[in-house]
Amino acid sequence: MAFSPETHAAAAEIIARYPAGRSRSALLPLLHLVQAEQNCVTTEGVQFCAEQLGLTAAEVGAVATFYTMYKRRPVGDYLVSVCTNLSCALLGGDEVFARVAEQLGVGHDETTADGSITLEHAECLAACDYAPVMTVNYEFYDQVDPDSAEAIVTGLRAGERPVPTRGGPLCSFAETSRQLAGFADPRPEGVAGPGVGEPSVAGLLLAEADGWTAEQAPAPLVPAAAQASKDAQAEAGASAPVPAPAGALVTGSTERKGN
Repeated sequence: MAFSPETHAAAAEIIARYPAGRSRSALLPLLHLVQAEQNCVTTEGVQFCAEQLGLTAAEVGAVATFYTMYKRRPVGDYLVSVCTNLSCALLGGDEVFARVAEQLGVGHDETTADGSITLEHAECLAACDYAPVMTVNYEFYDQVDPDSAEAIVTGLRAGERPVPTRGGPLCSFAETSRQLAGFADPRPEGVAGPGVGEPSVAGLLLAEADGWTAEQAPAPLVPAAAQASKDAQAEAGASAPVPAPAGALVTGSTERKGN
């Protein structure tokens, strides 16, 4: 399959962003670019990137198969990712995935018969403070439960674009891939939406409420007995390990093992 003239022009624009002799650094955005046209990275896409950058297909393929954001089979218009890693699993992530899988009639890394939605387990979505978390085309839907997740998917199947909890408005998978290639969302509302919520700044809010400042930080979280042991060792010139008092918190060894 030949890539469109628009993709060729976009590829040249991406490569031109990098210094002469460093064009191979453009590989990651180029892979997103070809994925934007084909909804996955095909053999043709790998060859296209290799030709544009003067690399071998093996070099490009090694990168494309390493990162999970590059898909080797066509993805639907919407990639629904449900985190089932520890924080989300403890708060119901597995139940969310099971409900959505039942609703769509597909399992992990499978696409609905109409080609509109692909479902996947996600190992971590880097938002443990909002668990359980689900994303659609990498936009966040925070603190979901089976019912709210089902409602989001119902909206997608009805042709709607449910508003994410944080970030910009929802895009199709192809539109998202093009943005990941380095091209701005052309929609005026594309930069709208909150960037951070209260769970992410809980520590900051606590510090402000207690009046903590950089000049007057709270007491260190080290038991007094353990601190006394460290002080005694420092006074002894670290010539010999000083045993920690009974009940002290030992955070590391004072001895270095020989090779």
